[in-house]
Amino acid sequence: MAAELHVELVAADRSVWSGEATLVIARTASGDIGVMPGHQPLLGVLESGPVTIRTSDGGTVVAAVHGGFVSFADDKLSLLAEIVELSDEIDVQRAERALERAKAETDAAAERRADVRLRAVAGVH
Repeated sequence: MAAELHVELVAADRSVWSGEATLVIARTASGDIGVMPGHQPLLGVLESGPVTIRTSDGGTVVAAVHGGFVSFADDKLSLLAEIVELSDEIDVQRAERALERAKAETDAAAERRADVRLRAVAGVH
């Protein structure tokens, strides 16, 4: 079994992160999954939620992912999403305002997007 897997995190408009990792946690239509080297092949639908990548050098990358697909085979994991925001790219105050506005307007989709951004910044899966 390999000690690491190659990860590609891609948004519709850009490549967001690429590198080696020991664990990736993401939310799929079937629930949260953790993918480690040697995992069985998979293909799934990504739900909006934080994605946590434990890098091979001991670091952590957290991103807010909004919809897309995940595939894994031969220790290569691809996360292809409509929108991806790395946690350090997220403006917390703007996300908090968006959350309050969405709650006031009872816009469930906007509320979910804002909540995912805030959870990504907090590192909460």
